[in-house]
Amino acid sequence: MSLSFVNIDKDLCTGCRQCAEVCPVNGIKGELGSPQSIDYDICISCGQCIQVCKSYAFETKENKDVIKNKRLERGLLESVSEPVFAAFNKGNVVKVKEALNNKNLFTIVQCAPAIRVSLGEEFELEAGSLTPGKMAAALRILGFNRIYDTNFGADLTIMEEGSELIKRVTEGGELPMFTSCCPAWVKFIEQTYPELLGHLSSCKSPQQMAGTMFKTYGAKIDKVDPKIIYNVSIMPCTCKQFECDREEMQDSGFKDVDIVITTREFAQLIKDKGIDFKNLEDQEFDLPLGSYTGAGNIFGVTGGVMEAALRSGYEILTKKTIPNLELNFVRGSEGIRVSEVKLPEMTLKIAVVSGLKNVVEVLENIKRGDCDFDFVEVMTCPEGCISGGGQPKFILDEDRKSAFINRKKSMYKHDSELKIRKSHENYFIKKLYKEFLIEPLGEKSHHLLHTKFVSRKKGGNANE
Repeated sequence: MSLSFVNIDKDLCTGCRQCAEVCPVNGIKGELGSPQSIDYDICISCGQCIQVCKSYAFETKENKDVIKNKRLERGLLESVSEPVFAAFNKGNVVKVKEALNNKNLFTIVQCAPAIRVSLGEEFELEAGSLTPGKMAAALRILGFNRIYDTNFGADLTIMEEGSELIKRVTEGGELPMFTSCCPAWVKFIEQTYPELLGHLSSCKSPQQMAGTMFKTYGAKIDKVDPKIIYNVSIMPCTCKQFECDREEMQDSGFKDVDIVITTREFAQLIKDKGIDFKNLEDQEFDLPLGSYTGAGNIFGVTGGVMEAALRSGYEILTKKTIPNLELNFVRGSEGIRVSEVKLPEMTLKIAVVSGLKNVVEVLENIKRGDCDFDFVEVMTCPEGCISGGGQPKFILDEDRKSAFINRKKSMYKHDSELKIRKSHENYFIKKLYKEFLIEPLGEKSHHLLHTKFVSRKKGGNANE
């Protein structure tokens, strides 16, 4: 059985079409009451269908072998006993477990910001519980050689993306500039609006920036041959494996990120090892590539990338301390939020878009020449990464919505409690530039941290 990143099992699908209702690209086809199918020419692998799917099969004596085979086909660990849902993603957790048992590999792991506010839900903790310390402890018990963090990559992204925006605004460039952190959004614009690709930031996502640094700068620090480094990324997103498999993502000289597992798969690894996650004592991430600021952390919520960029951009441009770090005007939920940021010599018009359907209006306005935004953040999932397709599932809609609220609160709480809350003040980011990258948008930074996007439009110059 050949599986894609996101799938619908016709044996289990009841045809309720809730998946079709949440699909941001109308990529799920089928009649009400009949099994649904995915149009992979337009699917962006966001996994929102997985989050809302309620059709599942419990394991019984009669269907035991059938369910076991389905779990194996889906890449689940043999110890997994949870219900098998109709909508699912093809997993990589078995491969990660094998890598952890391979003593010839040097395993490095990075965790996305949103993982630390959702993982606890898999272990009977209150929705939104903040668990970075327990997470680091569990990863050490699992046997990873280095516990690094995507948040470091997020801080690095702000340095590059913020510098790119300033250059476009002050020296000329295609505006508005869109964020490029969300792989499902990037896949969408490549497939649907390839003529507007020049508006995307050329920055890689935090995951990919971190992966590149792990196999270059990190390899030197750890005194490890990058050939044996195995980069594992733990993400709330079902599209991140697509991103790390892109041909462009090998600027370290190797595949920058080797493999991605979701939050749910991370929980499977922990349970499979018999770790008492709920009672673990907190541990720290490894330095230097596990260091992060509050700004890097809030990448996990809609508006977070924009807020992080503004915190640093304001100070870099004005040479003054930003008067308020709580930029509430970019915070919110699904939809479009528009604001103006007044600086001494310019006014930036910004927009935050959450929920991919909402970006179409902006894109159409650009095509008509009727868009005056300078900078636009786009997140495919309705609340940003905290609501990603790889996050813990809730059967009841009200429980899911409540979890989103609590996860968001925890993200901002974590930000507010960290000593350093601006990306450009991260000591180890500054050290990285001094010792290795030299400067944002410099020759080495451009080679390692930036990329080109390609048209994937059907019938066009596809590269898929």
